[in-house]
Amino acid sequence: MSGLKLFRTDTMNSGMTEVVPRLAELEADVQGLVEAHMETLLSVRFLASEYSTGPVHGGRIDSLALDENGAPVIVEYKRGTDVGVINQGLFYLAWLMDHRVEFEHLVRDRLGVPTASQILWSGPRLICIAGDFTRYDVHAVREHRRSIDLVRYRFFGTDLLGLETVASVSGGRQVVRRARRQAVAVAAAGAQEASMRELAGAVDEVLLGLGEGVSRVERKTYRAYQRLRNFACLCPPQRSKLLVYLKVDPKDVDLVPGFTRDVSGLGHHGTGGLEVQLRTLRDVEQAQELFRASYAAA
Repeated sequence: MSGLKLFRTDTMNSGMTEVVPRLAELEADVQGLVEAHMETLLSVRFLASEYSTGPVHGGRIDSLALDENGAPVIVEYKRGTDVGVINQGLFYLAWLMDHRVEFEHLVRDRLGVPTASQILWSGPRLICIAGDFTRYDVHAVREHRRSIDLVRYRFFGTDLLGLETVASVSGGRQVVRRARRQAVAVAAAGAQEASMRELAGAVDEVLLGLGEGVSRVERKTYRAYQRLRNFACLCPPQRSKLLVYLKVDPKDVDLVPGFTRDVSGLGHHGTGGLEVQLRTLRDVEQAQELFRASYAAA
């Protein structure tokens, strides 16, 4: 991990020992560990490993998955630094977009018909996990009109795995912004509705401004804000409030009735166990610490 040092403390002897980072022995070691814990590590659901693209393309996709917003995900792994990992992933991503029916059948068989019917084809993603990336890799992903995440890994000792997002680019961001401009152009149906739209705009600005690599994903029932994974989901305005769901453990929050609520055991649109209710711009200011905590955990 770039610039990161990890130390194990010995409270009994007041000692401190550095845990030296290392690469995997084999690329398959990284792939096997990530595939076994995809939801925990990447917030995506595993579908298939070493998926064949057929005799014409002659390749095998390392991992196929579906993210928490329903977008198709390709994950490619490299033990160290490989200048071809991005182009290889984009090659497979192009294949995927040309074989939508095949992917839908795979999702149906693994996750069921309802999930297969709601695949977000407007936002396919490529996640590259490698020992490191070059500055040319980081520049390259910003030139493509695809959603690409570059993730650096390191093993520490025998039982620790570190993942660091090096670059994250959303290919659909410009489309989302055009949609927002069109929405703003629509005449207000009433003062309350206009107020809620203004409030939603303020929340949108705050969430996008939390740091680099934030992208938006539009679904019918919510708008997700994500880095490598979702950290906030904004639901369409209600008559007098906005609902935002965050990836913050409600047990770590002093819940305030009418402002924050534990929904970890309740069904709702979007992802996240903490519900934040916003009615005024002052509520947005009050919620910013929670926004930042969820962003930091994503």
